[in-house]
Amino acid sequence: MSPRRPERRSEEAANAVIQAALDLCQEVGYRKLSIEGIATRAGVGKNTIYRWWPSKAAVLLDGLLSNWKLDASFPDTGDFVTDIKTQMAAASRTLGGASVFPHYRALIGEAQHDPELQRALWDRFIGHLAGAAADRIRIAQRQGQIRADADPDLVCELLYGAIYYRRLLTTRTADAEHTSAIVDLALAGLAPPGDDSAR
Repeated sequence: MSPRRPERRSEEAANAVIQAALDLCQEVGYRKLSIEGIATRAGVGKNTIYRWWPSKAAVLLDGLLSNWKLDASFPDTGDFVTDIKTQMAAASRTLGGASVFPHYRALIGEAQHDPELQRALWDRFIGHLAGAAADRIRIAQRQGQIRADADPDLVCELLYGAIYYRRLLTTRTADAEHTSAIVDLALAGLAPPGDDSAR
């Protein structure tokens, strides 16, 4: 799902379309969101939107990427456990925010049967966060804080998959206590040989 084509758009009209999509998704939900409704709210023609975006999901994704300022960088205090807990708690808070979560959940659901959207979510957003997490894990491995033979990408899935599971599939709270428990449990199995501190 390629980004909109900026050379043929009015910035004012494009911003109006994005804001209309975000507002309407919040008000009526993703299933009832339509290009027609977005066009009416934004005061533009439906064909104008289709010139810049292939679908309502593409508009919504651009809206999230414009408004969701999640820092992909990781703290590096030298203590991997503290750093990963800090970053995971921050990511969980942002993901669960009222202005983000309904839209993000809708896009995740839509991506399950839209391969182009799935690729766009990964290439333009999730992949950057996963890459930053994997880099921080590699630093911890070089410092001997977690097992050197663990696949960093698999560790990311182990840690962050639990947040997605709770946010997207359950009604339970995903808070700092939850992320702390995930890290403690996961790192018990990731401790370097001979290190009993995480057990």
